[in-house]
Amino acid sequence: MSAPAPATAPGPVLHARVPGSKSITNRALLLAAAAPGRSRLSAPLVSDDTLAFRTALTALGSGVTDDGGDGGAGAWTVTGTGAGPARPADVWCADAGTAARFLPPFAATGHAPVRFDGSDQLRARPLEPLLAALTGLGADVRGAGLPFTVAGRGLAGGRVRLDSGLSSQYLSGLLMAAPLMAGPLTVDVPRLVSRPYLDMTLALMRRFGADVEEHGSTVTVRPGGYTATDLTVEPDASTASYVFAAAAVTGRTVRVAGLGTGSLQGDTAFVEVLRRAGAEVTVTPDWTQVTGTGALRGGFGVDMGDISDTFMTFAAIAPLADAPVTITGIGHARLKESDRIAAVAENLALLGIRTEVGPDRITVHPGTPVAGAVLGCRRDHRIAMSFSVLGLRVPGIVLDDPACVGKTFPGFHEELARLFAPDTAAPAGRP
Repeated sequence: MSAPAPATAPGPVLHARVPGSKSITNRALLLAAAAPGRSRLSAPLVSDDTLAFRTALTALGSGVTDDGGDGGAGAWTVTGTGAGPARPADVWCADAGTAARFLPPFAATGHAPVRFDGSDQLRARPLEPLLAALTGLGADVRGAGLPFTVAGRGLAGGRVRLDSGLSSQYLSGLLMAAPLMAGPLTVDVPRLVSRPYLDMTLALMRRFGADVEEHGSTVTVRPGGYTATDLTVEPDASTASYVFAAAAVTGRTVRVAGLGTGSLQGDTAFVEVLRRAGAEVTVTPDWTQVTGTGALRGGFGVDMGDISDTFMTFAAIAPLADAPVTITGIGHARLKESDRIAAVAENLALLGIRTEVGPDRITVHPGTPVAGAVLGCRRDHRIAMSFSVLGLRVPGIVLDDPACVGKTFPGFHEELARLFAPDTAAPAGRP
């Protein structure tokens, strides 16, 4: 049997404070750096990943300054050069996959050598498809993975085949650099995961003035550079999945303002998974709201390949459902900050929950999670946040690395406690 649903009467709307989208922040930072003049990014995400990306851009010659708000959270002003880097640089990507995948193509359009490196965790993540595509376009890439150097001698454009079956970030990085090339770039894409992230990239490129066309599995970008643009970063839909899931399992109502029908983020579709599981969902142009019953319906399968950053959110609470749930299409999640399928299965096993896994799927069976388990985060922010939501219903869950949430949401544990106190609280770290 699953854990009993809390006897929570309908209450007021809880307004969640969800920080800005990491995906939008880092894409907009790069596009602003590639545009001549000043761009203002309002409400950017301030986290380990975005600060690493911002620091990397300053090393490459762009200016990024805080402009209001506590700690620079209000706005960042980016002074772009309109071209790739013109001076040698060492770029430390830390744990940020977007830095390691978006910045090398930008560096290749410049005229100075740039050396890239990152943490051991990031070194383990694949880069070969991107580096092979850059080499095919004439870039001088020295190394097959981190650390590697891009010599920087400009790119003429051309046509290249790029398999993005492991990550859409390879394609996004290459396309964002394309307006800085001497001629048009055409990319043939035989396989693509996480299509919504490509849609986000293309929408932001067009917002900054790029000339982009799609024809089936081919994308063409013409030269011409970018135009400095002001942009307000919407709340992070992947991060919002945690407070929406928390609403579903606690019987509360949670609303996230600024995340509505016009969002650029595909992970807004996560609420439709919660709707299938029995939650009430309302989406307007201005906000998204989820009301839970405290109980979850199971007995269905769902392909979460396009929203794989949220599959852990649902898998972590799936033991509370009244029947098994199967999540498919998530094989590429094994190549993220951790093998996320394995991490979820192992933590659920520690809680006494039965799962079945395959190369690109996981089935979670209902059950009563044991109290007081110590769960492994694997230095993966999304594992930590997902199991924190289950901790709202299961007493005594302990995370071995609660601080890893700083990668995308430094104040996550405090916000979860604020929303759901005094009846519930976020899991604690190891004493």
